[in-house]
Amino acid sequence: MSGTNSERELLAEGPAIILVEPQLGENIGMVARAMANFGLSELRLVNPRDGWPSEKARAAASKADHVIDATRVFDTLEEALADLNFVYATTARERYGFKPVRSPVVAAATLRAKFKAGEATGIMFGRERWGLTNEEVALADEIVTFPVNPAFASLNIAQAVLLMSYEWMKGGLEDLTETSFQPLEQKPATKEQLFGMIESVEEALDARGYFRPAAKKPKMIDNLRAVLTRRSYSEQEISIMRGVFATFDRYSRKSPRGKAGPWQDLDGVDDDTNGA
Repeated sequence: MSGTNSERELLAEGPAIILVEPQLGENIGMVARAMANFGLSELRLVNPRDGWPSEKARAAASKADHVIDATRVFDTLEEALADLNFVYATTARERYGFKPVRSPVVAAATLRAKFKAGEATGIMFGRERWGLTNEEVALADEIVTFPVNPAFASLNIAQAVLLMSYEWMKGGLEDLTETSFQPLEQKPATKEQLFGMIESVEEALDARGYFRPAAKKPKMIDNLRAVLTRRSYSEQEISIMRGVFATFDRYSRKSPRGKAGPWQDLDGVDDDTNGA
């Protein structure tokens, strides 16, 4: 699924994503893309195998350039975590008694609460092949583990980041609904505007002999009105619909807009000012 909207404000907040010794630039790029999809922007790399910057990462990020451009590289994990207050370590291996283990839902809720409290947080992800070591997990406050098929528990690093990023955004949907996801506000149409549109439709159809036979005209009008009043229209929608129906009386297939016709002055200038 693709699609971007330059008119919307770019979300860029939340926990830092820390990749420990990532191997492939393509994986880093896909991580950046997953982060951008769900409003995360701070990516930290610990000793990436192929160095940084990476054109392969940028290409795989699919225009998540704000994440790629702001990526920070550290020599050690301790340095990458130094300014954070709370950190999760992701792991697929069971480590009983080692650290509290949370689900992605609980972890995201915890991160959201700490974010609102002004704390700096992060989520650690290990190497593509074997994840995080026990020593690295020990640097985290808690563990987050994904509920996956026990017989096939391996997740691509970008998939793991995507899951946590999704849970992060989902946990803040109530806040986002007030801004990012609200449709553009439109003023509801009045009944007078609705009835005016219906009358325009009926007149246009009547002029073209739609209501035939004449005996069925009242029932056909009732059916038409039932269809046109099934939902609430906005003023803008009413305006659009009336503009469409009004065009029926001004133009035809044989005499489209811009061609000589009965609605054009003899000087050839189109007097229609409503514009389609």
